[in-house]
Amino acid sequence: MSEMKQTPQSSFTGPIVIDPLTRIEGHLRIEVEVENGRVRDARSVATLYRGLEQILIGRDPRDVQHFTQRTCGVCTYTHALASTRALEDAIGVPIPVNATHIRNLVLGMLYMHDHIVHFYHLHALDFVDVTSALAADPVRAASLAASISERPVTADELRAVQAKLKSFVESGQLGPFTNACFLGGHPAYYLEPEANLVATAHYLEALRLQVKAARAMAVFGAKNPHTQFLVAGGVTCYDGLTPERIQEFEGLYREVRDFVNQVYIPDLLLVAGAYKDWTKIGGTHNFMTFGEFPGDERKLETRWLKPGVLYNRDLSSLHPFDPTKIEEHVRHSWYEGEEARAPYQGETRPRFTYMGDKDRYSWMKAPRYDGHAMETGPLAQVLVAYAQENPDVVPLVDSVLKSLSITPADLFSTLGRTAARGIEAALAAKQVGVWLEAFKENVQSGDRKIVEDCTVPEKGEGVGFVTAPRGGLSHWLVIENRKVANFQLVVPSTWNLGPRCAKGIMSAVEEALVGTPVADPERPVEILRTVHSFDPCIACGVHVIDSRTNRVQEFRIL
Repeated sequence: MSEMKQTPQSSFTGPIVIDPLTRIEGHLRIEVEVENGRVRDARSVATLYRGLEQILIGRDPRDVQHFTQRTCGVCTYTHALASTRALEDAIGVPIPVNATHIRNLVLGMLYMHDHIVHFYHLHALDFVDVTSALAADPVRAASLAASISERPVTADELRAVQAKLKSFVESGQLGPFTNACFLGGHPAYYLEPEANLVATAHYLEALRLQVKAARAMAVFGAKNPHTQFLVAGGVTCYDGLTPERIQEFEGLYREVRDFVNQVYIPDLLLVAGAYKDWTKIGGTHNFMTFGEFPGDERKLETRWLKPGVLYNRDLSSLHPFDPTKIEEHVRHSWYEGEEARAPYQGETRPRFTYMGDKDRYSWMKAPRYDGHAMETGPLAQVLVAYAQENPDVVPLVDSVLKSLSITPADLFSTLGRTAARGIEAALAAKQVGVWLEAFKENVQSGDRKIVEDCTVPEKGEGVGFVTAPRGGLSHWLVIENRKVANFQLVVPSTWNLGPRCAKGIMSAVEEALVGTPVADPERPVEILRTVHSFDPCIACGVHVIDSRTNRVQEFRIL
């Protein structure tokens, strides 16, 4: 391994505001105070109010999933699944084993789809300088690709990528890369031109490949995004029991699995190897996961990846997950009220003050677990599973650590968060094959049951826990007169990207940003690296404002 590069930083002191921060889901504003080139304080500001929870009041609980999965256009299935699990919890209905297999297969494909899209199209441009690829030697780049992966890429193919990039540049446009990253000699970019060329070629390939993962989800889900196959009690995709549809799913799955193993993971290790200084930047201390991929939908302990809680980066002391310890704060949010509430008693009553308010400053609430801010997502899941000595997880994590010559302690970082996402994708790539074989055996043996009849109760409560690709998602449902009386969504973005709580405790991303070096305050790519590592996702424009000069730097990030 080459010597670790040192993250550059400036002597800049002053505020930086990125609004909106893009390549994320939703509308996000990041405000930081920089002192001598490092972030001293941070605020995460969600600037969009939607009111989805009020829309659901009075509706039939069976309809809720069709509204909630429109919360997001990327990981839509997880919201449908959380809502369905909440209703099943209120009813108390078990579901058939085939329905569990199918739900796990679709969720596993979503993991692979989401993590591929995140790594290449939402996060890689924080590390990869695509215009640098024009200076690469295609023969050396092909040799580099061959040294890290069993999937060959020829020098001619890489020359074609260069030619495409060159035509973009000469025409004054960069196609999918137009204003997509901080180009032109930014000191925080470390990759050699050949590595940038390989990564750019795979960026383009991933644009086509991710469609295969989405199509695989639609084999059972009927469409993607916004699947249509879930009901309380199971699934309704009877066509998915036919040999033709199972074969279609398997073919698509194998293509995506091979890309994860042969392209994504090697590229991740290539990039991570150049940016190992980022094992010291962007870390948090407390981690929570609900676990995922159940054997029995009603029992969290049957999940393949188990729930658990870690405090203060202590992998030797794992705590059980207790849903009763979750509460949501609004003291620093644009909502009425001061006190924290359990989600079943949650309220969503907007009260906007003004943009730039340092007291109430976000449309997100601030969920806390036993009073602690928690990071949730792939890093939390991987750390908990590693602490639990999960036999599928430990060898893969150890392999990554060995390849990068880093320790488990280095995972508490921006780079660790990005690496964990790849580890989670590789885990899903393997396990989907296991579930698929079990499902095929059931169907071939004549077991074709995929749904259990059930009815909405007159009154009840239920919660649906899902570990989405972005982290811990829970939907909390209260039923009265067979209608929705209250509904609260506690989503990964509120855990990771919310504001301070009533005690002034920062959210995960706010904590992670403190200490981040900034080499160029007019092009603060370092801030983007840490925020993007949590995987919010939508595209818009970015404005960086220096309040001392009132000068505005504008650029776009696709």
